[in-house]
Amino acid sequence: MEKQGSPSERKRARKPSGKAGTAKGFLMEVCVDSVESAQNAERGGAGRIELCSGLLEGGTTPSMGVLRVVKQCVQIPVFVMIRPRGGDFLYSDREVEVMKADIRLAKLYGADGLVFGALTEDGHIDKELCMSFLALCRPLPVTFHRGGGITERNLQRILEGSGATEFHCSARSARDSAMKFRNSSVAMGASLSSSEYSLKVTDVTKVRTLNAIAKNILV
Repeated sequence: MEKQGSPSERKRARKPSGKAGTAKGFLMEVCVDSVESAQNAERGGAGRIELCSGLLEGGTTPSMGVLRVVKQCVQIPVFVMIRPRGGDFLYSDREVEVMKADIRLAKLYGADGLVFGALTEDGHIDKELCMSFLALCRPLPVTFHRGGGITERNLQRILEGSGATEFHCSARSARDSAMKFRNSSVAMGASLSSSEYSLKVTDVTKVRTLNAIAKNILV
């Protein structure tokens, strides 16, 4: 497992879910971090959702509250990110405990699949740790992280060159906050982060565009 390219738009190596998307000949998964984005992804034609938090850090484990409400609001499968923090993928024993607890909770709250990855200190896949995660995830399908960026500009080339029938994207755009009061003297988070009054949400039109490109190539 290597984490490269855009943190929120990644092509994946997958264990097939056997669920949504097979009737169309391909599966588009959209990475989301909110209920609104999950609903937009489904409206745009996504076959599956990857539910995360902290997309600016490449995606971390979402709250179980978000998972519960998303499951109530969409019909397509929801895969849950299991990642306790941003940064590298070399985890301490305590972080592994957290990840295992999150796997159990995600299954309890209705996850349709889990997403995880772990590396050794020399950058190889930590097979022993990943197999222990896999055992906990059963009988649910899993996704392992893989690098690469999916956009409207490169999807056709990637699908034609790889033969892949599943792809992953965030398909987001900025939406202005509904806040009327705005304090320009105080910023949330790091000074280099985006404004708290500009919200990134999944764009229905972008999802539909990617869906149409894939359908034209794969169906």
